[in-house]
Amino acid sequence: MGRLPKVGIRPVIDGRELGVRESLEVQTMDMAKAAAKLIEDTLRFPSGEKVEVVIADTTIGGVADAAACADKFKREGVEVSLTVTPCWCYGTEVMDTNPLTPKAVWGFNGTERPGAVYLAAALAGYSQKGLPAFGIYGKEVQDGGDQTIPQDVSEKILRFVKGGLAVAQMNGKSYLSIGYSSMGIAGSMVDVNFLQDYLGVRAEFVESVEILRRIDEGIFDQDEYAKALAWTKENCKEGKDYNSPEAQKSAEVKDEEWEKVVKMTLICKDLMNGNPKLKEMGFGEESKGRNAIMGGFQGQRQWTDYQPNADFTESILNSSFDWNGIRQAYTFATENDCLNAISMLFGHLLTNKAQLFSDVRTYWSPESVERVTGKKLTGIAKDGIIHLINSGSTTLDATAQQTDAEGNPTMKPFWDITEEEVQKCLDNTKWPAAIAEYFRGGGFSSQFKTKGTIPLTMCRLNLVKGIGPVLQIVEGWSVELPGDVHEILDERTNPTWPTTWFVPRTTGTGFFKDVYTVMAKWGANHGAISHGHIGADLISLAAMLRIPVNMHNVSEDDVFRPSAWSAFGEGLEGADYRACKNYGPLYGFKE
Repeated sequence: MGRLPKVGIRPVIDGRELGVRESLEVQTMDMAKAAAKLIEDTLRFPSGEKVEVVIADTTIGGVADAAACADKFKREGVEVSLTVTPCWCYGTEVMDTNPLTPKAVWGFNGTERPGAVYLAAALAGYSQKGLPAFGIYGKEVQDGGDQTIPQDVSEKILRFVKGGLAVAQMNGKSYLSIGYSSMGIAGSMVDVNFLQDYLGVRAEFVESVEILRRIDEGIFDQDEYAKALAWTKENCKEGKDYNSPEAQKSAEVKDEEWEKVVKMTLICKDLMNGNPKLKEMGFGEESKGRNAIMGGFQGQRQWTDYQPNADFTESILNSSFDWNGIRQAYTFATENDCLNAISMLFGHLLTNKAQLFSDVRTYWSPESVERVTGKKLTGIAKDGIIHLINSGSTTLDATAQQTDAEGNPTMKPFWDITEEEVQKCLDNTKWPAAIAEYFRGGGFSSQFKTKGTIPLTMCRLNLVKGIGPVLQIVEGWSVELPGDVHEILDERTNPTWPTTWFVPRTTGTGFFKDVYTVMAKWGANHGAISHGHIGADLISLAAMLRIPVNMHNVSEDDVFRPSAWSAFGEGLEGADYRACKNYGPLYGFKE
C-alpha cells in the first residue's frame, strides 16, 4: 500500500552571485541531470516500475534554497537523497538534515573548482550533526566540462541508491506472522521491537486457525481457485513416494491434500496483500490484507501434525510465477523464521529476483565425498561443498532453468523471464508426498537440484543479546555434481526436498579459511540465498540500518559505508560495530 519512494537529487552550488554562482549553474545542474539519467536508466523496483528521480527546482546555494528543496521533496515523496556538486558550497547551509533519509554526497573530482573540498566539509558537518552520509568521489581527475560519470562513481551511486530505496520500501510495511514459534527456532520468535526500531516494519500476527476458517467458509476467490487447481494438476507432477507402503496415502487422499494446499496458497496471498474480490463476496475486513512486504508460516509442528504442510504454498509464493502468469515473487519464510524472511527481503529488494530459503545443512569434505561415493570433487568444488536444502520455501526459480544472453543458467527479474523458462522450471521440479514421520498431516514438498554454476550470495540476520542484530554474508557459487554423486549424497538426507550445492569463496584466513570454517561460523540453521554477488550491496544497506556485519568475504575495496565510519578506528569490521552502536537503530532509541 502507498506510493513507491523516489530519489531526490540536490545540486548544491557556491551561493556567491555576481559571477561565481552564475558561472556554475549549468555545470551543477547538468551533473544532477547526469546522475538522474544513470539512476532512471539502470534501476527498477522489484515490482517492475522504473525508479523515478526528482531534481530540485534550482541549484541550492544557501539555506533558503535548501528549505525549498526539502519542501518539494516532501511533496513528491522523495525518501533517498543524493547531493551533487562540482564546486565549493556553504557546508551546513546547503545540506539535507532529514535524519531518516539515507543520504550521499557526490563531489566532482576536478581541479578547476574545489568540489572535493566541499565534499570533505559537508561530510564533516554530517558527522558533527550525527547524520551519517556516504561520500562519493572519483579516483581520477576529470576536466571541468566533462559530464560523464566514471565507472567507480556510478557503482557507488547505484549501490547507495539501491540500499536507500530498500530502506524506504520497508518503512511502514508489515511482517505477517501466520502462527508463531516453530519447533523452538529462535528466528520464528518474532521480535516486534527489532522490526520497528531497525526496519520501520510492524509485526502483524494471524493465528493459523484463520486459514482453516477461510477454507471451511469458502473465503477465497472461487474462480481463481478453479484456475489454480487446474494449473497445479497440469504443471506440478508428483514425485516418488518415499514413505513406507503402510504409510503411503491413497490417490483420493492425496487429491484432497492438493486441493487444500492450493487453497492455503490463495489464502496466504490474501492475508498478506488483500483481495478486492473478497469484498465483492461480502468479506470487507478480509479483503484488505495486512500490508505485508514479507511473511512466514509457522507450519511445524502443530499445523503439520494435523494438516498438510505449507511447502507448496511457500515455494509457489516465493517463485516468479504461478497460475496467473509471471509476476513479482513474494518473500515468505518457512517455519515463520522472521529473521530469514528479512534476509530474503534484503536480497529481493537489492536484486529484484526471487530468493532461496535453505537449511545450511551439511558440510561435505572432499574426503567424505570420496569415502561415500568413490569419486573426487573437482573444479571449484574440490575443497568441499555445503548442502543447502529445506522442505519449504526455496523458489522454483532456483532450478536455474532460466538462461542469460549467452545461454548460461541464471535467475532473472520476473519481467525478463519467458513462458518457456517458466515451463522448464516447472518441468524440472517434482512434488513427492511429504515424509509422514515429519509431516503427519501430509502435503507435498518441491524436489529439484539447482543447475549449473551460478553466482550466489548467502546472508543471515541474527539477534545477539548484548549486541543486537548482526548480518552474515557469504559470496560463492552453486555447483552441479555428477548425477550419481548427487543421488548418493542426497539420499543420505531427505531426498524429497530441493537441493543447492554451494561453494563459498574462501580466502585462507579467518572465517573464510576454508569451506568447513564457513559452515562452522554460520550463526543459524537457515540462510537466505540470492542470485549474484551482492555482498557489497548488503554491506551498504546494513550500514544504513545500523546493523553491523560480523562475517563477509567481500573485498575491502568494495566495502562502502558512510564516511563517519572512518572515525571509529582503522579496522573496518570493528569500526562498523562501534559506529552502529553509536548511532543506534534508524527508527528507534539508542541504548
